[in-house]
Amino acid sequence: MNNTQTNTELRSNDAAAAQNLDLLDAVTPEQVSDAIKAAGAAVTTVEQDGVVRLHSASHGIGFQVLWGNPVTTTQYTDFTLSCPLHVQGGTLPEAVLASWHRTKRFARVAQHGDFVVLEMDVVVAGGVAPAYLAFAMRLWMQMMGEFFLHLRNYGPAAETRGDAANAEAGAAVQGVAAAA
Repeated sequence: MNNTQTNTELRSNDAAAAQNLDLLDAVTPEQVSDAIKAAGAAVTTVEQDGVVRLHSASHGIGFQVLWGNPVTTTQYTDFTLSCPLHVQGGTLPEAVLASWHRTKRFARVAQHGDFVVLEMDVVVAGGVAPAYLAFAMRLWMQMMGEFFLHLRNYGPAAETRGDAANAEAGAAVQGVAAAA
């Protein structure tokens, strides 16, 4: 058998298989809403200024979908899942956020005044399988749970180490956990 012919046939079969897959290269609010529901959460849809906004919750804490690059007025190539949390008593010490970023890779945390925001980007540009959206939602909900656990566990661990700065961080984190 000729290797060139075999490789050409394989590439042709791969290309045909890829065309048969219904890949998404943009998503609608309805598709994202369905993926959130498939991950086990309820979704509230609100239309504001002609744009559909999605709100949901996981672990008893609300989050929202922030649309990224539009393809049309109802299709987007990416979006951000965002969970803003109010910090009681001010801001979190940088050590809390730095610790999260050192140990986690899918979701980021940013401080905005007296709010800390957990965010995760989801990109569909280039084509993804519909199952990827449901996976991304489950991953987001897992990241939310891990972040809340990170906040709850940060203070007590710091206090047992005897680090005064981290003990102060623990007190601020307890305020966020209570607010969450």
